[in-house]
Amino acid sequence: MLYRNDPLVTSLAMKALIATLAMTLGLAGGTRVAAEPIDRIVAIVDDDVVMQSEFDRFKERILQQMGQRGGQMPPEDIVNRQVLERLVMAKIQLQYAKRAGVNVDDDTLNKAVTSVAAQNKLSLEQFREVLAKEGYDYGQYREDIRNEITLARLKQREVDNRVTVSDREIDSYLQNPRNQGTAGDTEYRISHILIATPEGATPDQIAAAQREAEEVHEQIRNGADFAKLAAEHSDSQQALEGGDVGWRKAGEVPSVMADALRNMKVGEVSAVMRGPSGFHIIKLADMRTMESHMVTQTHARHILIKTGEAVSQEDARRKLEQLKARLDGGDDFATLARSNSEDRGSAANGGDLGWINPGEMDPDFENAMNALEPDQISEPFQTQFGWHIVQVLERREHDDSTEAQRAKAREAIRQRKIEEEMQAWMRRLRDEAYVEYRMPGVAVTQAAEPGDAATVPASPEAAERPAADTAPASSDAREVPATEPAGSEEESPYVVGEPGAPQPTPP
Repeated sequence: MLYRNDPLVTSLAMKALIATLAMTLGLAGGTRVAAEPIDRIVAIVDDDVVMQSEFDRFKERILQQMGQRGGQMPPEDIVNRQVLERLVMAKIQLQYAKRAGVNVDDDTLNKAVTSVAAQNKLSLEQFREVLAKEGYDYGQYREDIRNEITLARLKQREVDNRVTVSDREIDSYLQNPRNQGTAGDTEYRISHILIATPEGATPDQIAAAQREAEEVHEQIRNGADFAKLAAEHSDSQQALEGGDVGWRKAGEVPSVMADALRNMKVGEVSAVMRGPSGFHIIKLADMRTMESHMVTQTHARHILIKTGEAVSQEDARRKLEQLKARLDGGDDFATLARSNSEDRGSAANGGDLGWINPGEMDPDFENAMNALEPDQISEPFQTQFGWHIVQVLERREHDDSTEAQRAKAREAIRQRKIEEEMQAWMRRLRDEAYVEYRMPGVAVTQAAEPGDAATVPASPEAAERPAADTAPASSDAREVPATEPAGSEEESPYVVGEPGAPQPTPP
C-alpha cells in the first residue's frame, strides 16, 4: 500500500496546507503595486540573487508580525541580518529543488490558490479583486505560494521521507518511564534559542558559541526578554518570531531538550544545553492536555494510475475519467480496481484501503476523501503517487486508545528525528553554498570552493550597484522553478503565518 504509515503523512498534514496558505487578507503577502526605484542585488546565492525589492517585501511582513505580537523590537541591523539570512536559505533550497526536479505545476498551484479563496468565502475572481484593492500583486502572490509548496515538497523528499521508525523503537519508547505522557495528549508551547556551531567546528568555535550561549542565559536570568534575545542572538529560523516554535510533544523535540522539558514548569527557562547543531536554551511558555481518543475513521477504496515516461499526466487523468464514466454507468468498483489499479497493496482487494485514521494518508488524497459522502465516488485527482479516484464506503467514530498510543509514539519519535535531521541538512546546504552579501552592515561570505569561506565587510558600492550590472549572467532573480510543506517547520519568506502555525505539507 502506498499511503498508510508513509513517513510524510502526519496528523498535522491534513490541515497544514490550508492553515499555512490561507493568509489573512489583512496581512502583507504579495508585492504592493507601486512605482519602485531601480532594483539592486543585496546578496548573491550560488547562481541566483536576492533583490532589494524581495528583501523589503519580506522585511515589511516580518515587522508587521512582530508589531502584532508586541514587545520590544530588536535593533534594525539584527532584523536585517535575520531577514536576509532567511531569504538566502530559501534561495539555496529553491535552487536545490530545481536541480532535483522538485517543482509545482500550474494545476496544483491553481488548486492551492482556489483553496485560499474558498477559505475566505470568496470566488477566485473576488479574491483577486480583494488582493488588488489591498495593493497586492496577484502574480507575485501566486509565485510565493508556488515557492512555499516547493520548499515543503523538498523537505519531504530530502528529510521527512528518509526518516523511518521501527516497531522496536516504538516498544522501547513506550516502555521507558521517562516518556510517560509524551506519547499521549500533553503538548508544550516552546520558545527556543540556538547558538549554532558550524559542521566540523574547531574547539575555539565551540568555546565561543558556548560563551555566547552562557551570556544570553545570564541575561535571561537577570530578567531580559527571551523573545528579544532570540531575535538578536538565535540562529534558529524562528528567531524573528521570538524563538517560538509552537506546540510540540516532548518526544517531538530533539532529544537533547526532551529531558529538560519534562522537568520544567510553565514560564521556566532551561540551562544551556549542547546538541549536534550548537547550544540550546528553551523556555516552556505553556502546556495543555487533550482528553478524547475518539476519532472519525473512513472506510474507502481507490484506483491509482501512476505517471512516468510511458504515461503522461494527461494520459493518467484521461484513463481515470473513462473508468469514472464506467462506474457512473454501473460497473463494479472492485472489479475495475483489480484490473486497472497500480497500487499493488490494495488492487487485489478491489482497491480496499480498510479503515483509515485521520492523518494516515497523503494530504491531497485525504482532502479528496474527506470531501465525499458515503458511497460517493470522486472525480480524478492527483497526488505525489499519481492519479486516483476514491470511493468512501462508510465512516465511524472509533476509540483508538491503544492504537493512538502507538501512533503518537511513532509520530513523536519521527518528529524528533526530522527535527534533528532537518537542522543537519540545512547546515550542510548552507556550508556548501556560495553566498556573498552586498548589503551595508551585513557580513559577506566569499568562498572560492564550497566550505572554504571567509567573512569580510560588505561593500557599500557593491550594494548600490544596479542589478543589471551585478547579476551573474546565468541567473534570473525573477524565475522560480514551476508540481507538490519550513522551517521543517522552518519559517519561509513566502508565507505569512502565526507563530507556531503548522507549516505546509506538500499536496
